[in-house]
Amino acid sequence: MTYQNETPHDPVQPTVRDRHAVMHGEIRQRICLLEYPPGMRLSEAALAEEFGTSRTPIRRVLARLEDEGLVQSHHGVGTIVTDSDIAELAQVYRLRIELTELVGRLDPEPPNEKFMLRFDSLVQRSAKVIATGTPHDFTRFDMEVFQVLLELTSNIPLRQTMERLYFQTKRIWLKTAIEAQLDLDEEVRIFHQELEAIQLALRSGDLNAAAHIQRAHISMSFQRLQQQNI
Repeated sequence: MTYQNETPHDPVQPTVRDRHAVMHGEIRQRICLLEYPPGMRLSEAALAEEFGTSRTPIRRVLARLEDEGLVQSHHGVGTIVTDSDIAELAQVYRLRIELTELVGRLDPEPPNEKFMLRFDSLVQRSAKVIATGTPHDFTRFDMEVFQVLLELTSNIPLRQTMERLYFQTKRIWLKTAIEAQLDLDEEVRIFHQELEAIQLALRSGDLNAAAHIQRAHISMSFQRLQQQNI
């Protein structure tokens, strides 16, 4: 994932903002997938070499991740991946539950046919995750579904806040799934059923119903995680 080989002949050159977004999204995903586990030190030099950039933009990306609570900078030590704990982030989960309902009310974006084709594809793929997926596969898939459903509102502050809170809590499910050996088949079946319910609501043009289903999904997921972490 580098821009070193780009040439002036590329039809569309990524902007600085685009490059920062790619680096931020990739590092954030690695943290949420526990590829960068809690306590790991992130090397600016190594990341700069991997992404084919200088350390300055990497430093800016890490600063953004620190603002999001995913890493913490320690003087004389470097940037360390933070840990995630359901007790500490319980308030974040509760806020996510309440904000999700607003997607159907604040600047809603009714799905067009192109959106529905994408969502239909996600529903079909969720059935395959049941059969062949791992906790990491399911986490990646959940991230993709979240980003697609976020398009149902054009309210930028709401989208930014929901995205920030989502990724703050995303690691908790994967950690619990691995450590407590959650019944992955059951978790994915529940998720698949919820996607089908959202699909039906969207096909009916009822964004409020779709938002309520998402809210219920987060609430029940939160309850299951709390039970596993007692």
